[in-house]
Order: sequence, then C-alpha cells, then structure tokens
Amino acid sequence: MDVESAWPRYPDYRIELVPIEGTVRVRHGDLVLAESTRSLRMEETRHVDRIYVPEEDVDWTHFTVAEGAHTICPFKGVADYWDLTAADPVESTVVWTYRDPLPEVAGIAGHVCFYQDRTRIEVEERWPSDPPGQHRTRRFPAWGDQAELTRLMDVEEVAPGRFVGPAYGPTPRDVVEGGQLLGEAVVAAAKSVPDKRVVSGYVTFSRAASFTKPVDVGVEVLRDGRGFATVAVRIDQDGTFRSGGTLMLDAGAEDLIRHDAPMPDVPGPEESEPLDMGVSGRDLRVVDGAYRPDPDLVGPPEISVWCRFRDDPGPQYLHQALLAQSTTHWTIAAAMRPHPGFGEAQAHVTLSTGVLSTAISFLDDVDVTQWLLYTNAAVSAGRGLVQGEGRVHTRDGRLVATYAVQAMVRDFAVRPAELGLDSATAM
Repeated sequence: MDVESAWPRYPDYRIELVPIEGTVRVRHGDLVLAESTRSLRMEETRHVDRIYVPEEDVDWTHFTVAEGAHTICPFKGVADYWDLTAADPVESTVVWTYRDPLPEVAGIAGHVCFYQDRTRIEVEERWPSDPPGQHRTRRFPAWGDQAELTRLMDVEEVAPGRFVGPAYGPTPRDVVEGGQLLGEAVVAAAKSVPDKRVVSGYVTFSRAASFTKPVDVGVEVLRDGRGFATVAVRIDQDGTFRSGGTLMLDAGAEDLIRHDAPMPDVPGPEESEPLDMGVSGRDLRVVDGAYRPDPDLVGPPEISVWCRFRDDPGPQYLHQALLAQSTTHWTIAAAMRPHPGFGEAQAHVTLSTGVLSTAISFLDDVDVTQWLLYTNAAVSAGRGLVQGEGRVHTRDGRLVATYAVQAMVRDFAVRPAELGLDSATAM
C-alpha cells in the first residue's frame, strides 16, 4: 500500500517522541495487555498525545491479527491492526502499529499504540526523592506536567506594562482554570515591582479563556511606595476582557507580634487518598476521600487536601503562583457535599459551575515542594452562588496563605447536549 508523504507540503507539522520515565500499563477490565518501562509519548500537531509501547512488551495471547484492517496516515505510514479477542465481546482494531513508518517518525518502528478511550492506560510516576517502592499512578493522557503548568503562569514581559501568557494547545476541556489566571496575575505583579513581594490580591474571572491561544496581561502600577505597592492587572484574550484584579506588594518588615490560626487535626498525606487531576509532578492527597464525583455521597461542606510539587520552580513568585493555582479547585465540590443528588460529576453536564472570584493573602514565604494542607470550607450556598474560605498550612503547622472563593452552581438555561456540546467544551 503506497503512502504519499505529507511532510513536504507541511514543513511546520510537528511529531516528537519523548521517552516516558516510569512504568506504563495498558489494561482492559482485569486484563493487563501490556507493561513496559521503555514506552514513548508521541506529541503531534493538533492531536492528543499517545503512548507507543514496544511490541515485545505486549501480551499477544490476548490478540488476533485484524485481517484486512489497514489505515493510512500521510505523516506516519500504513497502520496494521489487532483485535482484542480475549475481551467479551471482542474489541475490534484496538491496537495498531506502523510496520514501515515514514523516516520522520522512524522511532515508532517496533512499537504499538492502543486506543485510549477503549483501554485504560496508566503511568507509574516516580520522583527522585521517593523511597524504594513508592510511586504514583496516573491515567494517560494527562493534562500535562508541573513544568508546563509553571510555564503557562510564568508570563513574559514583551513591553513595559505588557506581558504574555503562552498558549498550551488543544485539551479535552478547553477552559483555563481561574487559579491559573490568578497565578499569572501574581507573576505579572511580582515582575512589575521586583523589589517587593506579593502579599494579597483580589481577582475576578469574568469570561472563560481558551488554552489554544495566548493571553495578554496588562499591568498598571497604581502606586509604588517605600513600603507597599498597588498593581492593577487586566487579562485579555482575542481582544476580549477575561479577568482582572488588584494586587498588593510589600517591601517587608520584622515581626512585632505573630500568631497563626492552628492547623486542623486531620490525617497526614500518607493516610489520605491520592487524587489524579492530570498533572504529573504534582501530588494531591484528599483527606478522608472527600473529593469524589458521586452525587449520592453526602458529607459536611468541607474538603481538606494535601499538595506538593516534584520540582523547585525557582523564584518565590512562582511558588506563590503554584500555590494559588490550586485554590480554585475545591470550593464547588465542598459546597455540593451536603446535598444529596449533587456532585462534581454533574459539573458542565447538568449544572453550570465556575469560579467567579478569588481573594488571596500570602502570609509567609512558601516552598511548594513540601507538603501543604489546603483546608476548604464552603460557608454558604444559595441564590446560585457558593462562598468558600480556605487556609494553607505547612506540615509543621505554619499558616502561609488564606483565600476566599466565590463561585456559581446553577441550572443551565440550555443544556450543553442541546447545543451539540459535551462536558469537555461547556463552561
């Protein structure tokens, strides 16, 4: 079967093969179809990432060649398929290979790829600091890595008072979280007044931003005094206002008095339930397993979560940005916990939910590579709004940040399905 290569006509097309650190397992129900420490992640223009596993790391007793099943990709070559005959019913053409790939992707020779929506692909992630035998298991495809999250929030100054936050690319749900925009505002303010530390901010999220395009971050230094500075931040995309707020920065001073609200008495991260939110390099542990999508799981309007990151991001303002990014995750779920029939699984499907604003205070320097406890209480719900209060403690009990979140939980005027949308695209 001949293939006309599209590479000469699309010189800017990109396919990269990245070795995966850790063990990849492919499952279908109780069957383990493949297990490998030598897998490759394919990053391709306008496509979701895929994992390619060496053929010799597949348990071929579960498969039969799919006779006559072939497809052509003008960037890779001719694909041959196998059926998963060990499944009941049989899963047709569930895995494929390019026997003779085009030269630009020669690295996938001898590898196979599984449909990610018809199998379960997991990656065991190990950190350099982990003791032997410890790891985290994440489902593939993930949203991205800590490094990518940091890159998005580390806005670049392109002119005085003007910064750009880079695009990420296509995602299953193309909506930038409010916490990321808050983090970008913190970084832009810190870079605009580099001799002071961001100590507080109030940011509103008026319209959703997309991951597929960059955001423009405008900064106006309203006042820069000897002790404090006040900065206004405006975030636009495609010339349309998305988010804005005001941040305060401080030159610092010695303690005259000091005390902190005590840390709640909750189980530590080792005794808490791991939570995979699709960011490798970030470890989340939910106290008492309180963050679950089950609408029939009822509990008090509180969620406590341990969080730490694998790598030191560098400047303190990036530690602050990574801390801030997580503050918008929990309030809506906490607010729905006491109410039977309401849960995170309904968000963007039968319920219109979203964070509207966040006020945050940074009380002390923070190290996000160490465990931080986010304590989230939804103190009010009504009239389509919920209000949350949060605190962030270090593991040794030091209070390093507080925040307040206002969000909405409402019925859709028109359900996404009626507009031809799904939960991946509805806000």
